[in-house]
Amino acid sequence: MNYYFTGLLILALTILALFVEPAYPRNEYLNEYGVRCGEFEISTERRDTDYNYSDSSSNEQEGIRFTYRKYLGTDCKTSKENVAIKQQLELMKMCGRVNSNPSLALNSNFDLLVSKCRGVTPARDNTRPSDSQSLWDDMKDDYKKENPDVELMNDKLIGPKKSKLKIPPKDYILPLPKPKDD
Repeated sequence: MNYYFTGLLILALTILALFVEPAYPRNEYLNEYGVRCGEFEISTERRDTDYNYSDSSSNEQEGIRFTYRKYLGTDCKTSKENVAIKQQLELMKMCGRVNSNPSLALNSNFDLLVSKCRGVTPARDNTRPSDSQSLWDDMKDDYKKENPDVELMNDKLIGPKKSKLKIPPKDYILPLPKPKDD
């Protein structure tokens, strides 16, 4: 048995364990969206071959293989630009919240985020009604005022619900269920 290969494998795994970091969850918006320009891979291989012709000889081969894979599709520069644009759009949406919270600037865990959002002032959306009610609710209220006799589905905005069910009083005792005949 070849102990050199086993020792080399244990040494390689030990060195690899020194450089491996734990897997942390990533923000769906800020990841690379599967953009890979290429991969470099190192692998080891061992082959044991037994020949059963006339002399029953055996053959062992060990080797290290270096592989580089280039993926087809858009070029690497365009893919990286698309990722950068998506990240910038997300920062543009979120920097208003970051800049309006001064406690983030005091927390050292958010230094990178605060530095990325420094100087970004997003435009405010002034199309919402001042009472923060949706346009649909306003239109529904106007329609209900013009047509009071019409019942609308999920009508909770104007007037009480017209329900045929009556709620029993709090001290009402419900009857017991009838037993099943087996």
